[in-house]
Amino acid sequence: MAEPQAESEPLLGRGRGGGGDCPAGLTTCRSIQPEAWACLNEDRHLYRSINHRMDASSLWLYRRYYSNVCQRTLSFTIFLILFLAFVETPSSLTRTADVRYRAVPWELPCGLTESVEVLCLLVFVADLSVKGYLFGWAHFQKDLWLLGYLVALVVSLVDWTVSLSLVCHEPLRVRRLLRPFFLLQNSSMMKKTLKCIRWSLPEMASVGLLLAIHLCFFTMFGMLLFAGGKQDDGQDRERLAYFRNLPESLTSLLVLLTTANNPDGACRAREGPWGSVRSLFLMNLLTAIIYSQFRGYLMKSLQTSLFRRRLGTRAAFEVLSSMAGEEGAFPQAGVKPQNLLQVLQEVQLDSSHKEVMMEQVRSYGSVPLSADEFQKLFNELDRSVVKEHPPRPAYRSPFLQSAQFLFGHYYFDYLGNLIALANLVSICVFLVLDADVLPAERDDFVLGILNCVFIVYYLLELLLKVFALGLRGYLSYPSNVFDGLLTVVLLVLEISTLAVYRLPHPGWRPEMLGLLSLWDMTRMLNMLIVFRFLRIIPNVKPMAVVASTVLGLVQNMRAFGGILVVVYYIFAIIGINLFRGVIVAPPGNSSLAPANGSAPCGSFEQLEYWANNFDDFAAALVTLWNLMVVNNWQVLLDAFRRYSGPDPGGSHAESLEQHQLLMMIPTVVDRLCVS
Repeated sequence: MAEPQAESEPLLGRGRGGGGDCPAGLTTCRSIQPEAWACLNEDRHLYRSINHRMDASSLWLYRRYYSNVCQRTLSFTIFLILFLAFVETPSSLTRTADVRYRAVPWELPCGLTESVEVLCLLVFVADLSVKGYLFGWAHFQKDLWLLGYLVALVVSLVDWTVSLSLVCHEPLRVRRLLRPFFLLQNSSMMKKTLKCIRWSLPEMASVGLLLAIHLCFFTMFGMLLFAGGKQDDGQDRERLAYFRNLPESLTSLLVLLTTANNPDGACRAREGPWGSVRSLFLMNLLTAIIYSQFRGYLMKSLQTSLFRRRLGTRAAFEVLSSMAGEEGAFPQAGVKPQNLLQVLQEVQLDSSHKEVMMEQVRSYGSVPLSADEFQKLFNELDRSVVKEHPPRPAYRSPFLQSAQFLFGHYYFDYLGNLIALANLVSICVFLVLDADVLPAERDDFVLGILNCVFIVYYLLELLLKVFALGLRGYLSYPSNVFDGLLTVVLLVLEISTLAVYRLPHPGWRPEMLGLLSLWDMTRMLNMLIVFRFLRIIPNVKPMAVVASTVLGLVQNMRAFGGILVVVYYIFAIIGINLFRGVIVAPPGNSSLAPANGSAPCGSFEQLEYWANNFDDFAAALVTLWNLMVVNNWQVLLDAFRRYSGPDPGGSHAESLEQHQLLMMIPTVVDRLCVS
């Protein structure tokens, strides 16, 4: 949000890039006022700051920069530069990440990904230049995000030059760690989330310190408890398994803290249950503190956004009310409706909201709008507009009118849902009956006939609904679009199946022809039919409410999802540079478990976790996901400790333990999102 001094200056003054006070009449101001009003209204609608240049050329550039084309191009560029990690060295272009079966990945030639990357960097340079020009050098110097943007671009370009000079054989690419910054700086919600995390750190640090003291206390307690001279064999095994030394004792209690394999540790170590309960209490306290901080910051953020929106609305009113009337250069007492209708055409708003606003403006006639009326008018943007469906076709024939009423009634949808349920039940019956039959020995005659009959009904239902509602009316319902699209796909797939394998008949088990066998095509048909059954969701109100709530959560959690993407990306790059090639395949055997029974139960080798490695970016993401859900993460920790070097307490093990501790951050954020 702009500083108070900046906002106190005239919107069209020299300090804001305007043409001064327009002494020679209002000719210059009148030429830019409609553009300025449209720009301010868009700022108001999207909660943007109005602290930018207001001259004619800057307004033109500002609106083009925030147009859908430019913003989508920028978003695609960010996606492209992040996606490069999958095809750069080490490449993820392999069939499997399992080190036992992984072939040599296909590497792109040197210079190809670098060419794409430099194009992306040039787009970012242009983006930074436009922002710097529009907001001015004074604002640029105060904005830490813009300064960080400049530093990230300079370091990336320098590192890119070093890569080309070394012919893509550089040991480390620093610019890969900076790529998530381009995603962060382009999202205001992600910036707010990071600011909230920063504000929450002091409160989190106090609970974290208490948790660290708790772990150290029970670590020493466990080592003293199981280190006595008079111990039986069971106690000695517990000491060797969990409390042999300080690092292993801390790791054992950390496993209990994350509830990974908790019954195993709690049942064997006598101290485990009480320590685990206390640790879980502290973790819940930590989650509660983070939630409280986020809620407080959310209220403050909403107040700031509301103030920014009201400020933009007031600025738009002042600009529009200063337009000269027909009599002379004196500002009007309010906003003339005809001027407002004229500039509303230039604003990039949703068509439904724009139409509602224009209807309300026309209702004022020629009476100027006051500031309060202007504010109430733009409150319509915050309301949801009920979308009206196109009118149904008008038929003259009584028979066609009766048919239209019948097939356009919602009971016809219920009939379609019953037919879809019957189709789903038939598939389930045949799956149960043929569960123990090999695909090559199955007789798909009856199921093939039933699929043909149901698909014909689906096609007939589609045509009848189009007849009753009209094509535009049919497409105005999202459920109809989903239903119709799947029906067309099912029809094409069924025709392809009949064209290749002919009509169904008893003993219908033809040999494979073309790319897919009969069983594969039947499976595809059945999967689409099962997926089509989701059409019942809009017709069941409780289910529709739950589905809409889930979709709303997904939309509102985009900022948290972006933070997780950034965390995953950074740790994946760090993991590749630290642990690439550490996990190696067992010698002599393609699969260790059947051939070697000496692997301890529950170990990395016995569980066959060979695909969990940091040999490429895709495998690193999967490994990080398995670590975040904290299920058997201690197995991966032990494996990387053993495979990194002979010293269990070496630097690799310490760095990995720090890595696991830092990965608890996305777990806490994930729990917060669920709350």
